Amino acid sequence: MRGEAAENSAGGQPVVRILHEDWADPALPLPVYQTAGAAGADICANFPPETRAEGLTLHPMQRAICPTGLRVAIPDGYEMQIRPRSGLATKHGITLPNTPGTIDSDYRGPLGVALVNLGTEPYTIRHGDRVAQAVVAPVSRARFLVVETLDQTERGEGGFGSTGFSTGGS
Repeated sequence: MRGEAAENSAGGQPVVRILHEDWADPALPLPVYQTAGAAGADICANFPPETRAEGLTLHPMQRAICPTGLRVAIPDGYEMQIRPRSGLATKHGITLPNTPGTIDSDYRGPLGVALVNLGTEPYTIRHGDRVAQAVVAPVSRARFLVVETLDQTERGEGGFGSTGFSTGGS
């Protein structure tokens, strides 16, 4: 491979280029996979120097953007999905209101994580806390075509809950 294609892949893996914001704490880790089988790379809260000590407190039902101190360049043909961390969601009610959030390959602005507190108590995000995970995934772009009719399927027009809730077992 040559040129940009070589920069965007390493051994078949997409390469996400990262730029730290001028104010960001470079001592914090870049997004990192915590285990060999992890699909998502953990992303840390990275606050500007003037707010590092207090962090970000989310009150019940409050939404806020948590800064990461990063900007990214995702290769063409890929997206970065920002997803909640299961421990924060189940233990504290901290999740993402637009999950998964999509970072498009042509976006170059600051990477912020939209968070919401669905819990019953205030929760403080501290500088360096792992707040979300990033999944880099290939993107398929479809064509959209208006037609006179759609093909018939076994499911038909069955919508929300139409396939039932039980597997049939006791």
